Amino acid sequence: MQVPNKIVAVTGGARGIGKAIAAAFADRGARVALLDLVPADVEATRAEFAARGVDVRAYTVNVAKEAEVVAALDRVVADFGGLDVMVNNAGIIKDALLVKVKDGNVVGKMTLDQWQAVIDVNLTGVFLCGREAAERMIRLGKGGLIINIASISKAGNPGQSNYSATKAGVTAMAVVWARELARFGIRAASIAPGFTRTDLLAGMPPEMLEKVTQPVPLKRLGLPEEVAHAAVFIAENDYFTGRSIDVDGGMRL
Repeated sequence: MQVPNKIVAVTGGARGIGKAIAAAFADRGARVALLDLVPADVEATRAEFAARGVDVRAYTVNVAKEAEVVAALDRVVADFGGLDVMVNNAGIIKDALLVKVKDGNVVGKMTLDQWQAVIDVNLTGVFLCGREAAERMIRLGKGGLIINIASISKAGNPGQSNYSATKAGVTAMAVVWARELARFGIRAASIAPGFTRTDLLAGMPPEMLEKVTQPVPLKRLGLPEEVAHAAVFIAENDYFTGRSIDVDGGMRL
């Protein structure tokens, strides 16, 4: 895929990894649709990109709501005249142990609300955006690409039953979609970042950051731009589909 003038939609595109992915595509001449939950955040990023001359629009959407996803992607196609790349990046965390035990007694457990909230955004949201993007790409008849942002937690990480399940799920969905959609010229893939310097991690105390980075062979956090580079590689390599790229500094959970 030649990136210039391609229409790239990124969920969670206002901040962090999503913003970096959107910027990487914009820097290569893509037209960018930013989708995010918080209107002020997505508008601020849109204004920042527009000031650099990017053809960009902002859309407020809750990816866990089917009607909102359908409406947002309809608007993207109407505004830009197409859709070439869908990056499913939006996600949340609500970490908790499956059961918390103290002195032999269960004193806490992951709640159903904690489970369901993460499933709704990280798994159902990716399903909805992937499904609706695929439908529009098929109708447009020009092929396309769907990238799911997973995590090294797809392998299983203590305290993240909900998050790990979703990230394993979006990795598997990319494989399924690659096989189902290839006949329409649509590729699908995933990226599994390790610990990355987003606002959440950057705000940690130094001692906590050291604990996080200690198991990483490269002894540092990844950068959002390094994850974004992987997304651009997938877009530009037309023979890449159905696989995941781990961008984790050599760490394996």
